[in-house]
Amino acid sequence: MSRLAGKTALVTGGARGLGAAYVRRFVSEGAKVLIADIIDEEGAGLAAELGPDTAYAHLDVADSDAWRAVVDGCIDRFGRLDILVNNAGVGGGAELADTSDQQWERQIAVNLGGVFYGMRACIPHMAKNGGGSVINISSINGIRGNRNRYGYVASKFGVIGLTKTAALDFAPAGVRVNAVLPGMISTPMTAGLKVDTSLIPLGRPGNMEEIAQVVAFLASDEASYITGAEFLVDGGVVQRVIGQ
Repeated sequence: MSRLAGKTALVTGGARGLGAAYVRRFVSEGAKVLIADIIDEEGAGLAAELGPDTAYAHLDVADSDAWRAVVDGCIDRFGRLDILVNNAGVGGGAELADTSDQQWERQIAVNLGGVFYGMRACIPHMAKNGGGSVINISSINGIRGNRNRYGYVASKFGVIGLTKTAALDFAPAGVRVNAVLPGMISTPMTAGLKVDTSLIPLGRPGNMEEIAQVVAFLASDEASYITGAEFLVDGGVVQRVIGQ
């Protein structure tokens, strides 16, 4: 399969978990990929494993100046930038009175600020080349509440708003901007969690490849008439709540 042949992607939080699944899927479909993360050993190892069509760069997505340098490096290395996946994020939560300023500010800075800085740094290059695709990773918690996760939920709701605004602004330039909202997905980080599958209409957590398939579709020309949309990939969890 080579539907991403000739395209270059930048994936934040790409060193492990879902981010690494997106990287692997993109490479398997013919793309060149810059892996951006703050876990340097794992990121560099993944790039070495996948070969010369990948590279690794250290990036704290909450650092707007760092974004400029990483995007310039991507274009210097691969010649162009067609796809951005804003995947990096931080979780966690606490009761309202126990939510510290530091936790709140870091979640907003990474989960929301990182998406804004990424689009601001990357979209002009895509527009200059005639178009591209931005996929912002939100969450099912981007359209519903979740107890004691104030910063996380607020930031993921915000990602939806950023997505829709950028989709309107850059449609004339051929840049599509969409959001993916995963539900409970089996990753190395969730391996130890107990999951009540009775709450999932499809009866199981999702796997990383099922999210990567959706992200790769949105990155490809097969999604050429889709922008400003959000894609729930949650096994029916949100629909179950709506239907009660």
